[in-house]
Amino acid sequence: MKELAFRVIELLKEKNLTLATAESCTGGLISKAITDVSGASEVFLGGIVSYANEVKHKILGVKNETLASYGAVSCQTAEEMALGASRACFSSVSISTTGIAGPGGGTKEKPVGTVYIGFAYNGIASSYLINHSPSLTREEIRNKSCEYALKLLIDKLSKI
Repeated sequence: MKELAFRVIELLKEKNLTLATAESCTGGLISKAITDVSGASEVFLGGIVSYANEVKHKILGVKNETLASYGAVSCQTAEEMALGASRACFSSVSISTTGIAGPGGGTKEKPVGTVYIGFAYNGIASSYLINHSPSLTREEIRNKSCEYALKLLIDKLSKI
C-alpha cells in the first residue's frame, strides 16, 4: 500500500495538484495510507470520514434526495461525496468510498462487498463499482477498497 500511496503523492506533485478524501466504508484508510508517506503534507489537504448520512449531507453536501432515492451506497452518493470533499478541503482532486464492508448490512440488491469509489477533478465526478466477494472479511474488503482507490488515483492522475 505504501508504494501506491508514494506514487499518488509523486503524481500529485508532478501535476501540481492537491488531494482530499471522503471516506465511509474505508474509515480513513486512504488518508492513513497517504499520510504514512513523508512529504504528503505538500499535496494532501485533508479527509473527512463520513460514516453517518447526516455528515455526508451536512459536511459533504450529498443531497438528501440522493440518499433517499439511491442510498448511501450508490454511485450517485460516491460522486457527490468526492465533489464535497474537494469543496470542503479546497483540493483540485478528491477520492471517496462508500460501501458495505460487512459482515452485516448487505441486501440482495447491495450485498456485502459492494463498494463505490468516487473521483472528482475540476468539478466533474465519476464513480466505479467494486463487487468484492462476500466471503472476504470486513478488514479485507476495507483494505482492498483502499488499494483499489489508490490504484484508481494513479490511473486518473496519470491521464491529467
